[in-house]
Amino acid sequence: MRSADKCAARAVAAAGMILLLAAVGIFSGKVDAAREARPEATPNYTIRAVRYATVRDFPLNGLVMGAPEGQKIDIAMVFWVIQGGGHTVLFDSGFHRGDWAKEFGVTDYLAPDKAIEEAGATAAQVTDIIVSHAHWDHMGGVDLFPNATVWIQKGEYEYYSGAAWQPGGQHGGIDPDDVVVLVRRNEIGKLRFVNGDDQEILPGIRAYTGARHTYASQYIRVAGEPAYVLASDNCYTYENLKSHRPGATFDPADQPGNVAAQKRMVELAGSEDRVVPGHDPEQFKKFPTTGRVATIK
Repeated sequence: MRSADKCAARAVAAAGMILLLAAVGIFSGKVDAAREARPEATPNYTIRAVRYATVRDFPLNGLVMGAPEGQKIDIAMVFWVIQGGGHTVLFDSGFHRGDWAKEFGVTDYLAPDKAIEEAGATAAQVTDIIVSHAHWDHMGGVDLFPNATVWIQKGEYEYYSGAAWQPGGQHGGIDPDDVVVLVRRNEIGKLRFVNGDDQEILPGIRAYTGARHTYASQYIRVAGEPAYVLASDNCYTYENLKSHRPGATFDPADQPGNVAAQKRMVELAGSEDRVVPGHDPEQFKKFPTTGRVATIK
């Protein structure tokens, strides 16, 4: 073959290879794009309630507005462990700062990073913490789970790290040390904002607002067969659901919204039986329970 013919053949071969690589790249890009567009499958989550402490003889009318004077209830102090899809998620985190335990007469206390072991997990395994609201007994254990990414409503974070401490602000039940922990978690890139209602946090786990227990509290729905709603303090007890009465709210004007939110919880869960209130000890009778742990799903 002549030199000119050899050069021409090489050029044709090189051009063919370039076209082939380009085609492969385009095809690969389409596959990647399709993969990214495909929604991630919802894991078959397990849900466990962990009772890490108790407050005895608490006035029921502090939890159920309009309940009879003098009626008392033992409050279950609870966080929930949700596992599936490679995630160990806490809904709320308990607390560990001693002043609150003295003020509220907390008994039968086991630190949340120890209590979680009764649910078959360790503090180091916790990947995510969804904070329902900023009160001491729900956000106060965040720093016990150092590897977790924390999810909180954007409005809740902004209010309690700012305006709540200004004249006219409300910060009852909020521990400033807990807020500092949250700010530090933000500094290291381990804080995520949930921006409003009906927001997906992880596949099959969605956050909802509207109950206004605190400035911007949230509750969650965990998808599955069946789905469950974990209310936290947006619905304290089963009695709130049965009597259609609000719990404590950020402002008295929020009470009708709290009742409406409870109705929505039932709709989201598909049944009143699958709404899990925040502090009702009945969840440890309603669901199979061993020690401090109730298996909800």
